[in-house]
Amino acid sequence: MHGLGSDGATPGKSRFDDMYVQPDPRAYFTRLAPLGYEIPHHAQPVFRQLAAERAAYSDGRAGRLVVLDLCCSYGINAALLNHEVTLAELYERYTSDTARRMSPEELAAWDREFYGERRRPDALRVYGLDVAAPAVRYAREAGLLDAGFTDDLERVPPGPELRAALPEVGLITLTGGGSYITERTFAALLDGARRPVWVSAFVLRTVAYEPVVRKLATYGLRTTVDASRTYPQRRFTDEGEWQYAIEAVRALGGDPPGLEEAGRFHSVLYDSRPGPELIVH
Repeated sequence: MHGLGSDGATPGKSRFDDMYVQPDPRAYFTRLAPLGYEIPHHAQPVFRQLAAERAAYSDGRAGRLVVLDLCCSYGINAALLNHEVTLAELYERYTSDTARRMSPEELAAWDREFYGERRRPDALRVYGLDVAAPAVRYAREAGLLDAGFTDDLERVPPGPELRAALPEVGLITLTGGGSYITERTFAALLDGARRPVWVSAFVLRTVAYEPVVRKLATYGLRTTVDASRTYPQRRFTDEGEWQYAIEAVRALGGDPPGLEEAGRFHSVLYDSRPGPELIVH
């Protein structure tokens, strides 16, 4: 959910930066629970299916496929992709009295055992990218990420470690970070790619994703989106954010009645794969 660059701040949309400087995800879940943040739940079956399809797609390159999760924060998408666990269970776990009494180190050890016991047999390697170093560090310590990076690709090119990792990436996933990153981040990643890279992004209807779609097209990726299917993300924090969302959706030609007007952000799913053209329906 976190962004990859502070320059991407969106006026009118609440920021949650203070959650990501914590040494573990307890504040993340405690803060988001009252808002009903749920987009990782909707992404879980989508990313599992897409990862299976991408893993089965022969690209003629040796080595195991790697998924790169953008704006990965504490590795929530990796947890849901590779383990038999639900988002509801994670909310319950990290807001429990048991978790509340632990030190960050104890929580990480507790998590390593928890996720180790629930590891799926078809688990894929997952790398994470987020400027929030404490969040990425915890995801690594908990065993959710095989590698983690904090490069701010909105500002600078990938560093040597990320550059060395990018040739392994075959699938890029995104939930919630579309408000904070632009085509600059995607271009920096795809410039370093060697495999055919697929991109699956849940993007708020308040965000203009077309510049990213056009940039991906220059790398031979065709993007499809079913704008009629939306995925609720979370409740608005206040009336100001509610009004911002309604106005932003209308400005992009969207229709907020029954969706944003009902009190929640909604996302649409963009799927980008090698192909000749853009399809929007």
